[in-house]
Amino acid sequence: MEKEREKGNVWGLLPIGVFLVLFLGVGLITGDFNAMPAVVAFLIALLAAFLQNRKLSFAEKFRIITEGVGDENIITMCLIFLAAGAFSGAVTAAGGADSTVALGLSVLPPGIAVAGLMLIGCFMSVSMGTSMGTIGALAPIAVGISEKTGFSMAICIGAVVSGAMFGDNLSMISDTTIAAVKTQGCEMRDKFKENFFLVLPAAVIALAVYVLVSRDTSYEMTETLSYNLWQVLPYVTVLIGALAGLNVFAVLIGGCVLSLAAGLGTGTIAPADMFRVMGDGITSMYDITVISILVACVVALVKKNGGIACILDMIHRRIRGKKGAEVGIALLTVLVDLATANNTVAIVIAGPIAKEISADYGVSPRRTASLLDIFASVTQGLIPYGAQLLLAAGQTGLSPLQIIPYTFYPMLMGVTVLLFILCRRQKG
Repeated sequence: MEKEREKGNVWGLLPIGVFLVLFLGVGLITGDFNAMPAVVAFLIALLAAFLQNRKLSFAEKFRIITEGVGDENIITMCLIFLAAGAFSGAVTAAGGADSTVALGLSVLPPGIAVAGLMLIGCFMSVSMGTSMGTIGALAPIAVGISEKTGFSMAICIGAVVSGAMFGDNLSMISDTTIAAVKTQGCEMRDKFKENFFLVLPAAVIALAVYVLVSRDTSYEMTETLSYNLWQVLPYVTVLIGALAGLNVFAVLIGGCVLSLAAGLGTGTIAPADMFRVMGDGITSMYDITVISILVACVVALVKKNGGIACILDMIHRRIRGKKGAEVGIALLTVLVDLATANNTVAIVIAGPIAKEISADYGVSPRRTASLLDIFASVTQGLIPYGAQLLLAAGQTGLSPLQIIPYTFYPMLMGVTVLLFILCRRQKG
């Protein structure tokens, strides 16, 4: 027997509308989407939520948001963000990013220069868990390869962005993976397996395209490509540990210890700076941690006021079966990411709604988590006002619109996963 559904109320969505109007409106008016920080927009949206529903007292509303923030998945997600930041800060300071780039360029044949950039980006982003860090590390290499091979800068940096979005979507320590897994209540290992086989065809095709465009060229790096395998080891260890199903906190703490040992052993980290580099990494995660807490507050009141039920009613009227539910989750994620220009924030916002849809139509939590992460990464890799393309453009002197046509992987990922959903045989 189908459970009785809560009554929807379109006015319950007002706080989300306030956030979107502020975030997008200020960005469009000023031409700078950083002019309205997401954390400020969410604070104002939370105020709007508190002003609604006069049937509830202030104390009752405060109790509702504290229950929302106190959810096990929200607390765990925030703690993992901080632990992942500590590891990222330690391993970067130890020289892991530079060694990984140098190792990749030393091993890959010169004839696959552009595809090599994507391959290195894939490994770096899966290991580091950050698309921004990957783009920042590889953009200068892309500039050098463009100058040596004669390929346009847009193709080379497009390959870097493609590799960065591959790992942003799949990495065990990526904030998007953490958010997707924790909002759906599944295991990282299960989500990785589901996600990997969905996006593998897109990655293979994208690599083949980059190989085709660079098959008749070669280049030589004039500078010395020095690397240290001890500095790469923490990345590999974290990846293997996460795939083996070890506790994520244990994996990240182990990665921090290995990174500090590698940094001290190679002289890249001074003993006095051990804890500072970890602190710098943790600090870099403050924004997304605070935003996650504020989103949990807003969503709790939106749900209480019937906003979530309203969205579900609209989706239910248009969805037919599991395929429709999966397409609906994908579309929901794309729309939220277009509005927020932040794939992690988009997942945190869309996650609770996607969980309700998946429960109603029998979509597994790991599949829902994969779809959230995939389509947030697809959108983030293609919007010209997203942080990733803005960083890539700033590093190369190009416009984001010049780079987008060559970011083959996000395009192919969206197309192949949609085809997989639509063409898969649906069990009755």
